[in-house]
Amino acid sequence: MFSHKFSILFLLLPVILLFFICIFFIPILSNKYNFNVPNNYITIPTYSISSSGFCWPVPGYTTITSPYGYRTSPTYGASSFHAGIDIAANPGSYLVASLEGFISYVGFNGSGGYTIILENNTFTMMYCHVSPNFLVYPGQIVNQGQIIGQVGPKNVYGVPNNPYKDSNGNPTNGATTGPHLHFTLKKNSQAVNPLDYF
Repeated sequence: MFSHKFSILFLLLPVILLFFICIFFIPILSNKYNFNVPNNYITIPTYSISSSGFCWPVPGYTTITSPYGYRTSPTYGASSFHAGIDIAANPGSYLVASLEGFISYVGFNGSGGYTIILENNTFTMMYCHVSPNFLVYPGQIVNQGQIIGQVGPKNVYGVPNNPYKDSNGNPTNGATTGPHLHFTLKKNSQAVNPLDYF
């Protein structure tokens, strides 16, 4: 009789022990070591495809601060013929591939600052003033709507011989007065107005 009760208790002991570990120790460990799922995972932006087959390069941002065509240069190094459009967007906003293609360039590109160039057989898309924390690499094949980068900050540091500065003398992300995406679209190597395709 005694041995029978002892054997039942012996069998129940691991179950009881496991129960106490689950109730008392796992919440303590999860708080101490932060086992919770982080909330900084990338959320895929929603995009739509135009009747021309292009998707907007900065989902959620549509304000054009400088259209395609002739203009008064807003800052040193900016051209008077604007061969693209400037889209106002917050630093860190995601950029997506307007078409599928391959990444032909990532790096600092003069007045365009940090730049990503995406190409296919007909079109070249230049994303300028982007974040230097590149999410793609040269030669990479990307799908339409895929995240390829982020809008960069106004000021960047560590670029050798960067001639672009703000009014305080701080180096800027190319010829820019603030964070935005400059988007150039070329068809068969000729710049075209991107708004004709969106």
